[in-house]
Amino acid sequence: MEEMGRLIMSGLLEFYKDKKVLMTGHTGFKGAWLSRILVQTGADVTGYSLEAPTNPNLFGLADVENQMKSVIGDIRDREHLLEVFEETQPEIVIHLAAQPIVRDSYKNPVYTYETNVMGTVNICEAVRLNPCVKSFLNVTTDKVYKNNEWEWGYRENEPLDGYDPYSNSKSCSELVTHSYINSFYNDMEVAVSTARAGNVIGGGDFANDRIIPDCVRAAGKKEDIVVRNPHSTRPYQHVLEPLKIYLLIAKKQYEDKTMSGFYNVGPDDRDCITTGRLVDLFCEKWNENEQNGNCVKWINKAEANAPHEANFLKLDCSKIKRVFGWKPRWGVAEAVEKTVEWSKVYFKGEDIPKCMDEQIKEFFEEY
Repeated sequence: MEEMGRLIMSGLLEFYKDKKVLMTGHTGFKGAWLSRILVQTGADVTGYSLEAPTNPNLFGLADVENQMKSVIGDIRDREHLLEVFEETQPEIVIHLAAQPIVRDSYKNPVYTYETNVMGTVNICEAVRLNPCVKSFLNVTTDKVYKNNEWEWGYRENEPLDGYDPYSNSKSCSELVTHSYINSFYNDMEVAVSTARAGNVIGGGDFANDRIIPDCVRAAGKKEDIVVRNPHSTRPYQHVLEPLKIYLLIAKKQYEDKTMSGFYNVGPDDRDCITTGRLVDLFCEKWNENEQNGNCVKWINKAEANAPHEANFLKLDCSKIKRVFGWKPRWGVAEAVEKTVEWSKVYFKGEDIPKCMDEQIKEFFEEY
């Protein structure tokens, strides 16, 4: 553990030592990975979130709860959120909490809007009322854009108009943030950005209706992987890729408010692939060194009347590359490989925190 800490401290995350960081959604997939990273840096971390959304869940497996202040609360509960802000006095706020599943947004649109829109209002209001906050990042999604199904990537100045309740609610979350910037934050010391990230994969995602978790569950049960939309094209990246960018944006704008802005966060074009190709990669990586009885394959079960989801969607990330000098570290094949590596450790009952630390160490070692 000490070696891991020394390595991270030598790079980007040295900034976070002793910083007071409040993160919403810390019990989720991204949140658990980010919690593991931040506690290693020596940051004073507070998480505010509902109970972990799945069983099993990565937050519990990551073994970080006793190394941070974990507050169970609903982002819709503004009074409770304000109490936590008042008590912890965060310098940096990273907003991850959301209802993140497209299909669930069709089943429960009101809850989706309450969480993703009013939740954003509440966190923006907490930032407005607490001048201790110097850097605030709202994480949204690549699905905020009006999707024209065209071949080129969407840029930050494209119209926002998500189609389904999830995507639309995250478009609204962006607009709420923009309004608070114009109405309040421009006259305050706080620097504020939004990050529009694409699909992420990695070890420990147990969510329903996500293709890689579906692959992992099927492989663990030695069942065929069911793919409902193999021709949809998406940008895929390992979860550590956007987390590094979130931390970089929060750091840079803390140091220089002019670095704040609206940023697309996604992989290179080579990693924008069809769902079928992604599952092919998963099967190839999973089946390495496996006996025939443990090999997996996938079957196409496209749904005739499935809820609408975009068929083609990718981002133009030239802005964040230009502003921050950023470039992706792991391509989609490596991302799948790391996901399979983590998943096999999990199914064997081996040391999950150690596996996470080794992957974090490898990812951050050049920084």
